[in-house]
Amino acid sequence: MLPSTDFSHRLLASLMAAGFLAACSSGGSAPERSADTAAVQAARAAASAAQAARTAASQPAPLPEAVVFASGMTLRMLAYAERVRVMPPAELTQETARLGDAASPEAQVQLSLVLSQLRQLPELVRAQELLARVLGNADAQPLHPLARLLASRYAEQRRLEEQLDKQNQQLRDVQRRLDQTNERLEALKAIERSLTSRQPAAPASAPTPAVSRTRPAAP
Repeated sequence: MLPSTDFSHRLLASLMAAGFLAACSSGGSAPERSADTAAVQAARAAASAAQAARTAASQPAPLPEAVVFASGMTLRMLAYAERVRVMPPAELTQETARLGDAASPEAQVQLSLVLSQLRQLPELVRAQELLARVLGNADAQPLHPLARLLASRYAEQRRLEEQLDKQNQQLRDVQRRLDQTNERLEALKAIERSLTSRQPAAPASAPTPAVSRTRPAAP
Protein backbone atom coordinates (compact mmCIF):
# COMPACT_ATOMS: atom_id res chain seq x y z
CA MET A 1 0.00 0.00 0.00
CA LEU A 2 1.41 3.44 -0.95
CA PRO A 3 2.15 5.95 1.83
CA SER A 4 -0.11 8.94 2.22
CA THR A 5 0.80 12.29 0.73
CA ASP A 6 1.49 13.90 4.11
CA PHE A 7 3.80 11.09 5.12
CA SER A 8 5.68 11.31 1.81
CA HIS A 9 6.12 15.05 2.25
CA ARG A 10 7.45 14.60 5.79
CA LEU A 11 9.83 11.85 4.69
CA LEU A 12 11.07 13.92 1.79
CA ALA A 13 11.62 16.95 4.01
CA SER A 14 13.55 14.89 6.59
CA LEU A 15 15.79 13.31 3.99
CA MET A 16 16.46 16.64 2.28
CA ALA A 17 17.34 18.22 5.62
CA ALA A 18 19.69 15.35 6.39
CA GLY A 19 21.32 15.71 3.00
CA PHE A 20 21.69 19.47 3.45
CA LEU A 21 23.30 19.04 6.82
CA ALA A 22 25.57 16.42 5.44
CA ALA A 23 26.62 18.70 2.59
CA CYS A 24 27.33 21.55 4.97
CA SER A 25 29.73 19.45 6.99
CA SER A 26 32.13 19.02 4.05
CA GLY A 27 35.07 19.91 6.20
CA GLY A 28 35.21 16.44 7.76
CA SER A 29 37.36 13.51 6.79
CA ALA A 30 37.08 11.61 3.48
CA PRO A 31 35.00 8.74 4.96
CA GLU A 32 32.61 11.29 6.42
CA ARG A 33 32.31 13.08 3.06
CA SER A 34 31.56 9.75 1.35
CA ALA A 35 28.81 9.04 3.89
CA ASP A 36 27.42 12.53 3.32
CA THR A 37 27.35 11.95 -0.46
CA ALA A 38 25.51 8.66 0.03
CA ALA A 39 22.95 10.40 2.25
CA VAL A 40 22.32 13.04 -0.43
CA GLN A 41 21.86 10.36 -3.08
CA ALA A 42 19.47 8.48 -0.81
CA ALA A 43 17.47 11.67 -0.27
CA ARG A 44 17.24 12.22 -4.02
CA ALA A 45 16.14 8.62 -4.57
CA ALA A 46 13.46 8.99 -1.90
CA ALA A 47 12.20 12.19 -3.53
CA SER A 48 11.99 10.46 -6.91
CA ALA A 49 10.09 7.53 -5.37
CA ALA A 50 7.64 9.87 -3.63
CA GLN A 51 7.03 11.75 -6.89
CA ALA A 52 6.44 8.48 -8.75
CA ALA A 53 4.01 7.36 -6.06
CA ARG A 54 2.04 10.59 -6.34
CA THR A 55 1.92 10.29 -10.14
CA ALA A 56 0.73 6.68 -9.98
CA ALA A 57 -1.96 7.54 -7.42
CA SER A 58 -3.35 10.34 -9.63
CA GLN A 59 -3.83 8.07 -12.66
CA PRO A 60 -6.93 5.80 -12.81
CA ALA A 61 -6.40 2.08 -13.04
CA PRO A 62 -7.12 0.60 -16.51
CA LEU A 63 -10.46 -1.20 -16.91
CA PRO A 64 -10.43 -4.98 -17.25
CA GLU A 65 -10.69 -6.29 -20.79
CA ALA A 66 -14.06 -7.97 -20.08
CA VAL A 67 -15.55 -4.68 -18.90
CA VAL A 68 -14.32 -2.87 -22.00
CA PHE A 69 -15.78 -5.59 -24.25
CA ALA A 70 -19.15 -5.54 -22.45
CA SER A 71 -19.32 -1.75 -22.62
CA GLY A 72 -18.63 -1.75 -26.35
CA MET A 73 -21.31 -4.37 -27.01
CA THR A 74 -23.84 -2.49 -24.91
CA LEU A 75 -23.13 0.72 -26.80
CA ARG A 76 -23.67 -1.08 -30.09
CA MET A 77 -26.99 -2.45 -28.87
CA LEU A 78 -28.12 0.99 -27.71
CA ALA A 79 -27.21 2.51 -31.06
CA TYR A 80 -29.15 -0.26 -32.83
CA ALA A 81 -32.16 0.32 -30.56
CA GLU A 82 -32.17 4.00 -31.46
CA ARG A 83 -32.04 3.15 -35.16
CA VAL A 84 -34.89 0.64 -34.84
CA ARG A 85 -37.01 3.08 -32.85
CA VAL A 86 -37.52 5.39 -35.85
CA MET A 87 -38.12 2.64 -38.43
CA PRO A 88 -41.52 2.59 -40.17
CA PRO A 89 -43.55 -0.67 -39.97
CA ALA A 90 -42.44 -1.81 -43.44
CA GLU A 91 -38.75 -1.56 -42.53
CA LEU A 92 -39.38 -3.30 -39.20
CA THR A 93 -40.89 -6.23 -41.09
CA GLN A 94 -37.88 -6.34 -43.41
CA GLU A 95 -35.49 -6.22 -40.45
CA THR A 96 -37.35 -9.09 -38.79
CA ALA A 97 -36.96 -11.17 -41.93
CA ARG A 98 -33.27 -10.26 -42.18
CA LEU A 99 -32.49 -11.40 -38.65
CA GLY A 100 -34.34 -14.66 -39.24
CA ASP A 101 -33.97 -17.23 -36.47
CA ALA A 102 -31.38 -15.08 -34.60
CA ALA A 103 -28.95 -17.82 -33.63
CA SER A 104 -26.38 -15.64 -31.82
CA PRO A 105 -27.13 -13.84 -28.52
CA GLU A 106 -26.43 -10.47 -30.11
CA ALA A 107 -28.89 -11.18 -32.94
CA GLN A 108 -31.47 -12.37 -30.40
CA VAL A 109 -31.28 -9.07 -28.54
CA GLN A 110 -31.54 -7.17 -31.82
CA LEU A 111 -34.59 -9.19 -32.91
CA SER A 112 -36.25 -8.59 -29.55
CA LEU A 113 -35.77 -4.84 -30.05
CA VAL A 114 -37.39 -5.03 -33.48
CA LEU A 115 -40.33 -7.14 -32.27
CA SER A 116 -41.01 -4.76 -29.38
CA GLN A 117 -41.52 -1.92 -31.88
CA LEU A 118 -44.29 -3.76 -33.74
CA ARG A 119 -46.70 -3.02 -30.85
CA GLN A 120 -48.38 -6.41 -31.08
CA LEU A 121 -48.89 -8.66 -28.07
CA PRO A 122 -47.80 -11.92 -29.80
CA GLU A 123 -44.60 -10.25 -31.05
CA LEU A 124 -43.91 -8.88 -27.58
CA VAL A 125 -44.25 -12.37 -26.11
CA ARG A 126 -41.75 -13.63 -28.69
CA ALA A 127 -39.34 -10.84 -27.74
CA GLN A 128 -39.53 -11.94 -24.10
CA GLU A 129 -38.75 -15.51 -25.11
CA LEU A 130 -35.65 -14.34 -27.01
CA LEU A 131 -34.37 -12.44 -23.98
CA ALA A 132 -34.95 -15.51 -21.80
CA ARG A 133 -32.69 -17.46 -24.16
CA VAL A 134 -29.99 -14.79 -23.85
CA LEU A 135 -30.20 -14.77 -20.05
CA GLY A 136 -29.97 -18.56 -20.01
CA ASN A 137 -26.80 -18.52 -22.12
CA ALA A 138 -23.68 -18.46 -19.94
CA ASP A 139 -21.56 -17.33 -22.90
CA ALA A 140 -23.64 -14.17 -23.26
CA GLN A 141 -22.63 -12.66 -19.91
CA PRO A 142 -21.73 -9.24 -21.41
CA LEU A 143 -25.32 -8.91 -22.66
CA HIS A 144 -27.04 -10.02 -19.44
CA PRO A 145 -27.38 -6.55 -17.82
CA LEU A 146 -28.98 -5.11 -20.96
CA ALA A 147 -31.16 -8.21 -21.41
CA ARG A 148 -32.45 -7.94 -17.83
CA LEU A 149 -33.26 -4.26 -18.35
CA LEU A 150 -35.13 -4.99 -21.58
CA ALA A 151 -36.96 -7.95 -20.01
CA SER A 152 -38.24 -5.71 -17.23
CA ARG A 153 -39.38 -3.12 -19.76
CA TYR A 154 -41.10 -5.74 -21.92
CA ALA A 155 -42.91 -7.19 -18.91
CA GLU A 156 -44.36 -3.77 -18.11
CA GLN A 157 -45.21 -3.17 -21.76
CA ARG A 158 -46.93 -6.57 -21.95
CA ARG A 159 -48.97 -5.80 -18.85
CA LEU A 160 -50.17 -2.55 -20.43
CA GLU A 161 -50.91 -4.26 -23.76
CA GLU A 162 -52.97 -6.96 -22.05
CA GLN A 163 -54.83 -4.34 -20.04
CA LEU A 164 -55.53 -2.38 -23.22
CA ASP A 165 -56.78 -5.50 -25.00
CA LYS A 166 -59.06 -6.28 -22.07
CA GLN A 167 -60.48 -2.77 -22.11
CA ASN A 168 -61.02 -2.94 -25.88
CA GLN A 169 -62.85 -6.25 -25.49
CA GLN A 170 -65.07 -4.78 -22.80
CA LEU A 171 -65.77 -1.80 -25.06
CA ARG A 172 -66.71 -4.11 -27.91
CA ASP A 173 -69.06 -6.06 -25.62
CA VAL A 174 -70.74 -2.86 -24.45
CA GLN A 175 -71.11 -1.66 -28.03
CA ARG A 176 -72.60 -5.01 -29.08
CA ARG A 177 -75.17 -4.90 -26.27
CA LEU A 178 -75.98 -1.31 -27.14
CA ASP A 179 -76.55 -2.26 -30.77
CA GLN A 180 -78.83 -5.11 -29.72
CA THR A 181 -80.81 -2.76 -27.48
CA ASN A 182 -81.17 -0.26 -30.31
CA GLU A 183 -82.39 -3.00 -32.65
CA ARG A 184 -85.04 -4.07 -30.15
CA LEU A 185 -86.09 -0.48 -29.63
CA GLU A 186 -86.44 0.08 -33.36
CA ALA A 187 -88.51 -3.10 -33.65
CA LEU A 188 -90.87 -1.88 -30.92
CA LYS A 189 -91.20 1.48 -32.64
CA ALA A 190 -92.06 -0.24 -35.90
CA ILE A 191 -94.76 -2.28 -34.20
CA GLU A 192 -96.16 0.86 -32.59
CA ARG A 193 -96.26 2.67 -35.93
CA SER A 194 -98.03 -0.23 -37.59
CA LEU A 195 -100.67 -0.27 -34.87
CA THR A 196 -101.35 3.47 -34.98
CA SER A 197 -101.56 3.51 -38.79
CA ARG A 198 -104.59 1.22 -38.84
CA GLN A 199 -107.94 3.14 -38.70
CA PRO A 200 -110.77 1.57 -36.64
CA ALA A 201 -113.61 0.10 -38.80
CA ALA A 202 -116.94 2.11 -38.86
CA PRO A 203 -119.77 0.41 -36.89
CA ALA A 204 -122.51 -1.25 -39.04
CA SER A 205 -125.76 0.86 -39.26
CA ALA A 206 -129.06 -0.67 -38.09
CA PRO A 207 -131.57 -1.50 -40.90
CA THR A 208 -134.45 1.03 -41.39
CA PRO A 209 -137.87 -0.49 -40.57
CA ALA A 210 -140.22 -0.83 -43.58
CA VAL A 211 -143.24 1.62 -43.66
CA SER A 212 -146.55 0.01 -44.39
CA ARG A 213 -148.35 1.83 -47.17
CA THR A 214 -151.69 -0.01 -47.17
CA ARG A 215 -154.64 1.97 -48.57
CA PRO A 216 -157.55 2.73 -46.31
CA ALA A 217 -160.78 0.85 -46.97
CA ALA A 218 -163.45 2.58 -49.09
CA PRO A 219 -166.57 3.77 -47.22
